[in-house]
Amino acid sequence: MTHPLGNPPSKIIALHLNYPSRAKERGRIPAHPSYFLKPPSSLAGTKDALVRPEGCELLGFEGEIALVIGSRAQRVRPEDGWQYVRWVTAANDAGVYDLRYADRGSNLRSKGGDGFTPIGPRLLDARELDPAALRLRTWVNGELVQDDTTDALLFPFGELIADLSRQVTLEPGDVILTGTPAGASVVVPGDLVEVEVSGSGLSTGRLRSPVAAGPALEPYGAMPKADPAEREAAYGTAYTPAPLLDRRIEDGLRSVAVATLSAQLRSRGLPHMSIDGVRPTLPDRTMVGVAHTLRYLPLREDLFKRFGNGMNAQKRAIEELRPGHVLVMDARRDTSAGTLGDILALRAQVRGAAGVVTDGGLRDSAAVTELGLPVYHGGEHPSVLGRRHVPWDTGVPIACGGALVQPGDLIVGDADGVVVVPPELADELIADCREQELRERFITEQVRAGHSVDGLYPLGPDWREPFERWRRGHDPSQTSPASQGESQ
Repeated sequence: MTHPLGNPPSKIIALHLNYPSRAKERGRIPAHPSYFLKPPSSLAGTKDALVRPEGCELLGFEGEIALVIGSRAQRVRPEDGWQYVRWVTAANDAGVYDLRYADRGSNLRSKGGDGFTPIGPRLLDARELDPAALRLRTWVNGELVQDDTTDALLFPFGELIADLSRQVTLEPGDVILTGTPAGASVVVPGDLVEVEVSGSGLSTGRLRSPVAAGPALEPYGAMPKADPAEREAAYGTAYTPAPLLDRRIEDGLRSVAVATLSAQLRSRGLPHMSIDGVRPTLPDRTMVGVAHTLRYLPLREDLFKRFGNGMNAQKRAIEELRPGHVLVMDARRDTSAGTLGDILALRAQVRGAAGVVTDGGLRDSAAVTELGLPVYHGGEHPSVLGRRHVPWDTGVPIACGGALVQPGDLIVGDADGVVVVPPELADELIADCREQELRERFITEQVRAGHSVDGLYPLGPDWREPFERWRRGHDPSQTSPASQGESQ
């Protein structure tokens, strides 16, 4: 397209997060604005097609307000920043999430494709506008999906100009995309995206971007791929994730005792899979889920100021939870400070967590217990996190209660404690645990009838035939598997 000022801009600068509604969706509030560049060749006009390459499924739209710089800006003060804006118009910061992995951070291929920055259709004179009183709206197929105003931006427009111009000279015609509000999602060929900016009785009109299918990318480099994390990021609040854990596996793990799982893991040469030193708030409940991890480091006051405040790793871990996750915390078995309290436990429950495991302390234990969320902890303690711990990182392998836990491991807990189950072993463990528990039911009946445990527990040769006859009467669907080692 022809640039609004007649010449292509020297650069297009896009802001990651600016609207509180979007920050809430993303689960984080940045302390400072952060940016990425889009090439001028990505510009398009109203009615130009927004093309999704064949093989991509996650073409995202983001309605935004675009600022067009009118005069050269270098080391501008925040209170003067708006004076350097000449025009305001509507924009769509489009991109394919399928390629984000290839240029993580720069977004070059995912957001820099030809036509991925439609702007227009009309320019509004910035001198006639109040930058804190603009309205941004986006429609998909005529349905309003984004509607927000600029009165509560995290980073007002003048501040953005000042921040950028400290090191980057802004030239006339440069375009700044100022962030998108909540509601951005995914569109498919045949859809129509429309964006409008209005204020002070003026309007850009609707920027119309029909979505079209395009040819596949040539196979010379990174090819499109999508995973659950990218789908969730692309769809936003419209995303309905697939279950983290197959229901059959979940039901199977729920049907067997943690003690039996521990015995079967030990028989496979895995004796260190229990998370030691933790006790349940709800001993009558069985917890089954997929591990999401959080690591604390020992307190260092100077680092706590940097890493412990705001949207720290602890809070990020909570906001990263998906239905079926068990949040597993590595607190180095230090129970002399709380690592979870009632508010964050409530938020974990609202996010759909299956439970929480921490080898550190639990605050607000009575209130947490009342929530009904299974929590395993090292002990109650009244103090806050900052007495002993710095929340450090999430989604990494950790040590919890002496067990190594990787993100994606299966976590099972009952009144006896918690074990870590490698996902690839789940099916065979369930089958062998059921067999072991069936044998133990038989042994229990024989002991109750007065028989000695000698030769009976574990099941010896003299008892194999009586057991098989008993099995046929109690569980005819079972076939006799190879002999398994019983717990002792």
